Amino acid sequence: MSDETQHYFSATPTGDFRPREVHVELAGAERAVVTAGGVFSPDGVDRGTEVLLRWVDELPAPGSGTGSAILDIGCGWGPIALSAALTHPDREVWAVDVNERSRELCAQNAARLGLTNVRVCAPESVPDDLDFSDIRSNPPIRVGKAALHDILRQWLPRLTSGGTASLVVAKHLGAESLTTWIAREFSALTVQRAHRDRGFHVIRVDRP
Repeated sequence: MSDETQHYFSATPTGDFRPREVHVELAGAERAVVTAGGVFSPDGVDRGTEVLLRWVDELPAPGSGTGSAILDIGCGWGPIALSAALTHPDREVWAVDVNERSRELCAQNAARLGLTNVRVCAPESVPDDLDFSDIRSNPPIRVGKAALHDILRQWLPRLTSGGTASLVVAKHLGAESLTTWIAREFSALTVQRAHRDRGFHVIRVDRP
């Protein structure tokens, strides 16, 4: 089983845990973070996440306070959550992942960057009464449609009124069919293909 496959399917990856430092650009500056095998994109920020980060940087930010929390679904070592926390230091950022190695690395990176507004946890540890005004994700497409749909059923209904979810999906991995499924599945939400770049689509989901 490859490191990438382990990210999608294993709560506890096999293989030695050997964190290493890499330099990446987050929130407009170079940052030193740690990654390791057994997580998604251990060599740096993958192309899809780069597309998503550029897109969300252009979104207007809701004000701080109740209901303004940001959620990163499938945080990996943390690029989306860390970027959100750096850009919005007044907002709470929840980074969730089933992979315990990903969670450990994301928490280490938040500490390295001095971020006190990042909450890293397993999906089941997010409080049931917590909703989100902003959901950001490079979702784990390779878990298969059924598992991916279950993930979205878990989190998209937790968008607050006026909230936005931004999901980046490669065109060849089913971005168009996923857009159609979300529109059919969630009648209370609006969905559109908001952006295309380098073979990736950003799917925007809004709760009016």
